[in-house]
Amino acid sequence: MAELDAVLSRVRERVLPDPEERDRLRATAATLTDRTREAIDELPVEADVVQVGSTARGTWVSGDRDIDLFVRFPADLDRAELEEYGLAVGHAVLPDGHEEYAEHPYVKGVYDGFDVDLVPCHDVDAASDLVSAVDRTPFHDAYLTERLDDELAADVVLAKAFLKGIGAYGSDLRTEGFSGYLTELLVAELGGFVPLVESARSWHPPMEFDPEGHAERTFDDALVVVDPTDPTRNVAAVLSAANLARFQHYARDLLANPRESLFRPPEYEPLTAAEVRDHLDRRAAVPVAVVFDAPDLVDDQLWPQLRRSLDGVVRGLNDRGFDVLREQAMVDDEGDRAALYAEVETATRPAVVRHEGPPVAVRKHAADFYESYADDVDPDTYGPFIDGDRYVVEREREFTTVRGYLESDAAADVALGARVEPAFAGRDVLVGDAVATLADGFGTALRRFYEPHP
Repeated sequence: MAELDAVLSRVRERVLPDPEERDRLRATAATLTDRTREAIDELPVEADVVQVGSTARGTWVSGDRDIDLFVRFPADLDRAELEEYGLAVGHAVLPDGHEEYAEHPYVKGVYDGFDVDLVPCHDVDAASDLVSAVDRTPFHDAYLTERLDDELAADVVLAKAFLKGIGAYGSDLRTEGFSGYLTELLVAELGGFVPLVESARSWHPPMEFDPEGHAERTFDDALVVVDPTDPTRNVAAVLSAANLARFQHYARDLLANPRESLFRPPEYEPLTAAEVRDHLDRRAAVPVAVVFDAPDLVDDQLWPQLRRSLDGVVRGLNDRGFDVLREQAMVDDEGDRAALYAEVETATRPAVVRHEGPPVAVRKHAADFYESYADDVDPDTYGPFIDGDRYVVEREREFTTVRGYLESDAAADVALGARVEPAFAGRDVLVGDAVATLADGFGTALRRFYEPHP
């Protein structure tokens, strides 16, 4: 334990903001709050502004420069007016900012070196009365502010640094990891960072934490943390099974072998084309890539679409006997191109495919199977004949090469993401050594694929 304490002490020195950083952030947030109040005064409705998020609670990792301000409008204000007034305030405070869209539009910009989100919401009486999802955020802030003292807040920062270091932090739909709110709730519930990792190493999902003892409904997720401000919501709903397992793996690793490197995100150098070819030679599998223009979507819309499309393509490959070993969706460094990448066990299949019927003893079904093929005049069909105790036919295979399938209309008939489907029509298909050309742009993603770790 002494070794772990020493590691955590050194990590704290690095990841906890120093007084100067805290003072600068506090001053900037105060200035922005004053500017927001001035903009609100120009509106025909009443509203107030509240700072929320990790920088409001003192739980941000040193170097993070995010300030989140929520403008609370009357609960009965209709959506169109909320959007109009919210954007007016946002642009007044951040004249060089731009609009982004969550459940409704808000303004994002930079002020004095800080990334600022200025978000309109409804001032509802309780999180359960929310009009839009963002309305619950001020309740999250109030709940945690009451429960996090300085020591727990410092442990939250440790937990966030650890999750960032292992690649499991962030509730965006590309990462599907731990959100800041989820991290803070777990640290508060379990009493610190060390108690959290000690608990996590022995979790047997499904695991449930219910800080306020609501127990009003059942959730199906591997990790359930019932939102103490809204019992209908699982705070961990976006967390993937892989990231939960990753957290458990590294919790055990940290406790068994404490080291500071687990609190630093790894840096991935892009693979070169030559390095890709070295992996191909070693693995002797068949790489395939379907490359197309990435739809113009924000990440939270793009990545679910890519994953859905990847699942569809993989099912299509497996159904046709090409047997996928591993797969990955990728976007290039510029965000312009996307690729559905996989390795298959074989690039070619025989010209015939075996189709087994029921056992001969199953009279009706066996007879139906036999008669349906006995009358088949297709010269490329072999049988029906008996193999063991059942009827069998061998039919002409639709696609004998993986390229032939991926370039065909059938490959586009799988369950693609709706916004991927138009781009998929203009796809390029790369098979074998040709995938090495993807190193220019996809080299970092390819390193993650060919050098996997927990």
